[in-house]
Amino acid sequence: MMAARERTDAAETANDDRHIPVLLDEVVAALAMREGETVVDGTFGAGGYSRALLETGARVVGIDRDPTAIAAGADLAAASGGRLALVQGRFSALDAHVAGLGLAGVDAVVLDLGVSSMQLDQAERGFSFRFDGPLDMRMDCAGPSAADLVNTMPQRDLTRLIGMLGEEKRASAVSRAIAERRKEEPFSRTADLAAVIEKVVGRPSKGKQIHPATRTFQALRICVNGELDEIVAALAAAERALVPGGRLVVVTFHSLEDRIVKRFFAERSRTRAGGSRHLPEVDVPPATFELISRGAVEPSEAETARNPRARSAKLRAGRRTDAPAREIDGTALGAPRVASIVSVGD
Repeated sequence: MMAARERTDAAETANDDRHIPVLLDEVVAALAMREGETVVDGTFGAGGYSRALLETGARVVGIDRDPTAIAAGADLAAASGGRLALVQGRFSALDAHVAGLGLAGVDAVVLDLGVSSMQLDQAERGFSFRFDGPLDMRMDCAGPSAADLVNTMPQRDLTRLIGMLGEEKRASAVSRAIAERRKEEPFSRTADLAAVIEKVVGRPSKGKQIHPATRTFQALRICVNGELDEIVAALAAAERALVPGGRLVVVTFHSLEDRIVKRFFAERSRTRAGGSRHLPEVDVPPATFELISRGAVEPSEAETARNPRARSAKLRAGRRTDAPAREIDGTALGAPRVASIVSVGD
């Protein structure tokens, strides 16, 4: 499945609706918070989910790796009467953040994956190909930037990166064009890179909503921020942090994310081994989650009409059992091994 309706492109085409929380009613229903319970909003962003969860009477721990998101949430925290605690950090360590607040466990976790609309709105952050800005894309403003990758990564690695993480069919042509152009002048601006990609991929045809740079920008963003590894680690951290009966709700926006989350819930809710009835039975570890919904929950036509960036969203949810948390294998969940793809600066 191609990520043809990837979150970045969807968000960038919804100029007036960027701060509308996606699948908000469905998220609140699946979390089923009761007054006094504690929920972790692992991707605080603009605070849309946290605001709605505070209205249920719950206590909220809002986590975001972006310091600007945490700073922007200060007013909401101040108005919460002590029920909203904000933590700057990665959601992959949410169990450690919870423990750092003196909590033995939490009743729910919600993760809204992908780049936030706030980051897309800020041209200086370099996430957008529609707003010219520095080619950055770093969520926590640290480490190598997208410009570092584009300007120093060997062409063969760029091809693999764009093909695997961006699911771009013309990855070879795009990487070749990038490698040729950077010989003359290194890339430093988002609009410059987008223009080079557009020459290769071509302008979108009438009625086709995806911008030609979408998949390449997605690949760079995922790599710069280690997003897929972060998702795998966050799922494991949520499993450790949730008390029995606790709910985990995850909203994904493209196929790479959704594959990981789907396989996680399938593996963690399995009660018997698959395979041939002629083979001996295999012991299966106790299920750590019960599925709240059998398939993915998708937005209604009314929501996508109101908020186009919601059109690729999928919600999956599970309820924690009392079985011990288990080790996690990202490769088995379908997460590409990014470290084996790239060799920046070689």
